[in-house]
Amino acid sequence: MSVFESFHDQLQQQIVHTLGWQSLRPVQELAGRAILDGQNVIVLAPTAGGKTEASFFPVLSRILDEQIDGVKCIYLSPLRALLNNQEERLGTYTKMLGLSRFKWHGDIKASQKKAFIREPDDLLMITPESLEVMLVSSKVPAQKLFANLRFVIIDEIHALADCDRGGHMLSVLERIGEFTDYDFQRIGLSATVGNPEEILDWMQGSSKREKVIIHPPSQKSKKQLEIRYLDEQEIHWQATQLALNKKSLFFCDSRARAENVGKAMQHENIKTYVHHSSISREEREVAETAMEKAGSSCIVCTSTLELGIDIGELDRVFQLECPDTVSSFLQRLGRTGRRPGTSANMLFFTTSSESMLQAIALIEMARSHWVENVSFNRRSWHLLVHQLLALCLQFGSITRSKVWELLSGSSCFSQIRDHEYDGLVDHLIQNNYLFEESGLLSMGIEAEKKFGRKNFMDIYCVFSSFTSYTVFTSGGKEIGTLERQFADTIEEDYCFLLGGIAWVVERIDLDHRSIIVTKAPAGKTPRWGGFSPRFLGYDLCRKIYSISTSDDEYSYCNDSSSITLSQLRDDRSFLRLSPAPMEAEEHNVFWWTFAGGRVNNTLKNAVSCLLSCTITTSNYFLRFEANELTIEKLEELVKEIKMMGFWERPDIKSGILERLPNHRLSKFQYCLPENYQLELIANEFLDIPGTMRFLEL
Repeated sequence: MSVFESFHDQLQQQIVHTLGWQSLRPVQELAGRAILDGQNVIVLAPTAGGKTEASFFPVLSRILDEQIDGVKCIYLSPLRALLNNQEERLGTYTKMLGLSRFKWHGDIKASQKKAFIREPDDLLMITPESLEVMLVSSKVPAQKLFANLRFVIIDEIHALADCDRGGHMLSVLERIGEFTDYDFQRIGLSATVGNPEEILDWMQGSSKREKVIIHPPSQKSKKQLEIRYLDEQEIHWQATQLALNKKSLFFCDSRARAENVGKAMQHENIKTYVHHSSISREEREVAETAMEKAGSSCIVCTSTLELGIDIGELDRVFQLECPDTVSSFLQRLGRTGRRPGTSANMLFFTTSSESMLQAIALIEMARSHWVENVSFNRRSWHLLVHQLLALCLQFGSITRSKVWELLSGSSCFSQIRDHEYDGLVDHLIQNNYLFEESGLLSMGIEAEKKFGRKNFMDIYCVFSSFTSYTVFTSGGKEIGTLERQFADTIEEDYCFLLGGIAWVVERIDLDHRSIIVTKAPAGKTPRWGGFSPRFLGYDLCRKIYSISTSDDEYSYCNDSSSITLSQLRDDRSFLRLSPAPMEAEEHNVFWWTFAGGRVNNTLKNAVSCLLSCTITTSNYFLRFEANELTIEKLEELVKEIKMMGFWERPDIKSGILERLPNHRLSKFQYCLPENYQLELIANEFLDIPGTMRFLEL
């Protein structure tokens, strides 16, 4: 029997007669069988690859079969915009079957939420944070509401798995599991990632179901890719010509550049919208809706339109400079080529040789089917503090053993041992974040002071999902943005390059996620050298090294790009001497590692334990400013850090930790004991396994 024939009769009829489908796609066949068989699944397919139907059709079929009360399925989205985007589609599928769906977030009226609580819909569409609000709210009978929960569908799960929000989501699901005797199925939808097996294990949590990855072979299709090396004004002119009478997306590397490009295109009478995180949600939604219905138009955006928000069929995707990962490149490329007879396409406009090299590297890595792994934190101490407080808020009081029973199955706590958990609880009690009486934990005085404002809104709003800081001059002019991972390493008086200009940090405003700078005085040396201040990955940087030292030519590079690449290879011919050559220049020694920002940051902290001098880092090199330092002396130091046991030496461990920046990564960070705070910071800024991998070159 085919998967389609296994669906409920009513669903079969509606797929054929209402939707007009003649057949299911391969991904829908495979996912449908696994879900009907009761397995937890990760469904991998590109944007517009049919993942939504692959997950919802078998789920809706099972709901029709079982005829139970309450919420049967939760659809979790990382973005409110994606909820809004999917509302109509999922509404069509539920309505045609006589079922219902409800979208819950902060903009939904209280009266509508009350009506939902009285008569729950079959499908609940929600973000992880709003699901937390439901659990801790005294107005929501969560135990009754989720007693018959059968399915949880997590959209864009790769975007959640790579950050704290994913760990929080899994913890909330473990807590919901307490309300039902049913081991609800977990279904994750994702674009292509490098380690889907690990994402599946991470999603599994305490579930005892069998699990499987659904990843049908993708059909080979021709891609239209081009890299142009141009100055900014020429880019504006070429983009406007190519966007005429087309429907296009134009990705930029910062909000400031998106505004500039948007302004230039509007002057050419192209219907243009600008879309980034500083623009109000209402304005972004206007752009999304208008784009979906418009003919000739362009949205100039940052990464805000990278995830699967449907804005209709596109003709072109432009990219100013380039994204930082293969995953982002593929997400953006996948926005085009959806109509029969069309090809996915992307035109890179690059203004620097470094950006051009990075674009080539991304394309070549994608052509070899390489995509980044998603990384996981299985010792999420700050999240554990949050969940302890949230459970106290939810139940009023609760035993420490019950907390651990509810949370220990979550993947983000899987490497925290029982005695470590007890030690954390003792620390929180001693510092008045928790109060314990008669074996019951409740909210402590300090926790109420720190997080009790606006009826504990800080507990509801778990994490800041921002990924960047905005850089302003002291006069208020926006210069650009810095990736959060880089920005969290800097401090006042730190000097860095942005837009080719050296800037000195005057003030860091954590609350408004902004950095105030002034131009560096003559002679002030930037401590982040020559490249965009974002941490690139190890594999991407090694690929850039490989391209820099090869003689390969690339058909997608225009003439100016090819000429620039040839000149750069000639200028850096010394890179061919070794996998990580050293170069002396006046009073500086350069170590060209091409190892990425986190590895180079780790090397800097380690070498600083042995050598007293100013060390500047970038994604590609470390620069040592020392009059007496020679290449030979540096080579001896490198031999020492390569030795067995170096990274386990107590003096080295403590020396590296002492040099870490003391920045706030989480609002719950300072509730932790100092050693766990350091562990949290080290996990964010250091990459010792990656450094060991580099040192073996």
